[in-house]
Formats: sequence, structure tokens, C-alpha cells
Amino acid sequence: MRAVVYTRTGDSDVLGLVERAVPEPGPDEVRVRVRVSGVNPTDWQARRGGGSGQPTAFPEMVPGEDGAGTVDAVGPGVPAERVGQRVWLWEAAWQRAGGTAQEFVVLPQRQAVPLPDGASFDLGASLGIPALTAHRCLTVAVGGPQRLAPGALAGRTVLVAGGAGAVGNAAIQLARWAGATVVATVSGPEKAALARAAGAATVVNYREGDPVAAVRAGAPDGVDIVVEVAPAANAALDAAVAAVGGTVAAYEGEDLTIPLWPLMRKNIGYQFVLVYTVPAAVKRYAVEDVSAAVSAGALRVGAGAGLPLHRYPLAHAARAHDAVEGGAVGKVLIDID
Repeated sequence: MRAVVYTRTGDSDVLGLVERAVPEPGPDEVRVRVRVSGVNPTDWQARRGGGSGQPTAFPEMVPGEDGAGTVDAVGPGVPAERVGQRVWLWEAAWQRAGGTAQEFVVLPQRQAVPLPDGASFDLGASLGIPALTAHRCLTVAVGGPQRLAPGALAGRTVLVAGGAGAVGNAAIQLARWAGATVVATVSGPEKAALARAAGAATVVNYREGDPVAAVRAGAPDGVDIVVEVAPAANAALDAAVAAVGGTVAAYEGEDLTIPLWPLMRKNIGYQFVLVYTVPAAVKRYAVEDVSAAVSAGALRVGAGAGLPLHRYPLAHAARAHDAVEGGAVGKVLIDID
């Protein structure tokens, strides 16, 4: 089978296309014939590591946390009827040597989640890290729901910073599905159109006018949850627009200095989110809820859903990594076939 591998850290040119033996699933594992692999910032970040030329955690690494395909074989303890099942994959490369940028991947069966017939492999490969991160950000508020479902966020207002990004897009769609009013911030007109397509009721270009006033216009009673991609840059705005008891859920960003008294005065909490290390029960809830949203048609991909797709063949995986690192607007996918 064909696989993209790297044996040392560095620029995208460390990625190479090789032939490998097809792996066999072990106990409680499935083997999936991958159709589409999703590329996330953590893929190129892991590939770069702490600097060029460093050894990797395993002798040969295959990138790709997310993907979608069809179960091809099962190991001991896995029901035989799973063979032929369409699935979406999450965290395939987390603390493992084999990610989704290859024709076949073996992973624990819980990480191969049934994909409804009406959902495309493109959608399945776009879930994983973005959707699970968005779910966590929307469910960490004090007194808020731990699960997402229709009505779970009714009466609440969510501010999504970076509403045209992959996590931002998933957060908008999931929040809308759960009944929230959504405000999104973006950096320009093209991204504003994408955030609206995803379902944001109010979209604010933070580079124009008074963004605090514009957010408040869409959230006159304040924002209950902020899904934050840039907590340092947006610290003052978040403190100004958050409601009493609000939560800022930050999943990316630089070192942060926060204005203590404005936050304390309104009992605003900060929650930092890294999807890989959330508690196991929380991860299970997120997987189940994201799957329910997919089944309900509440999660979509493509320009019409605010998430344009950018495709690369497996042989050009390096270009796909470069596109994500360069800030491609939308979702970058690798076609395996």
C-alpha cells in the first residue's frame, strides 16, 4: 500500500511517499481503507516538532489525525458485521505511528465511528479534531450543558472568534443546532460570507469600526460562551462583551495576559482546551453528539456551508501541509485513491 511518511522533523519536504505492507488489526482494532484524509494544524506542527532534524517518536511516522473510509477488516473482539461499514476517524495519529495519510490504517474500533449513508467521506474527514474541539468549547461553561442536542444551548449567545476557520465553522454549526444565537468575528468580507453561510446571525469584521459595539449589537445581554482562537489578541474584546458568568474557551493562541478586574467583576471564567487530553467520558460525549449532528444534517462542508474544500492527491501531501500552514481558508483534504 502507499503511505506518506517522515522519519525526522522539519519542513514539508521531509514527507515522502513509500510502499508499505498492509497492516493487520489486533484485538479490539479495525482496519480502514481510507478514502479521504483531513489535514489539521497539529499535523504540520507535529511534523515540525521542536526544530528540524530531530528524531521522531516512532521510526516512521504517518501524519493525519482525521479521515474517512470503509472498514476493511476487524481484529479479535470486534463484530464481523463492521466489515464494509462507512466510518469517520479521529485521533488516528495521536501517540501512534500510523495516521490517515495512507491507504489503510489500523486503530481502536471506538475511533472508527459509523458515518451515515447520506454523509460524504469529505464530511467525515472534516470532523475529528475541528468538531470535537468545537464541542468541548461549547460545553465547558459553568452551569452549561455537558452534551449538545437540539435545545441544549437555547437562550444562550455564543461568540465564535475566527468564524471562517475549521473549528469556528464547526462551532457555529453545532451551536446553531443546539439552539444558540451565534455571533462570529472575522478579518474580511470573504470570511464574513463564509461565517454567514455556516449560520452566524451576526458577523463582525474586527478590522473595521468598533468591534465591541458591533458584537454588543448582536448580543445586547452579553455573550455566554466565547469560542476563542486568539485569546491574547482578543482579551479586551472578550472581557467587554462577555455576560456575567460567561466563559471564554480558548483552543489556540499565544501567551496570555488578561485584565483581571473586568473579568472578576463579571465572574468570567477561562477554560483552555486541547482535544487530545480531555477526559475519556467527555470525548465519548463529543463523538456521540457530533455523530448525532451529522445524522441530523446539522454539520455540512463545502463553500455553501462556509467551509470551502481544498483537495490534494496523496502524492502531494506536502503541498496540503503547506496550504494549512499558510492559512488556507476552508478545509484541506487529501484524496487517498
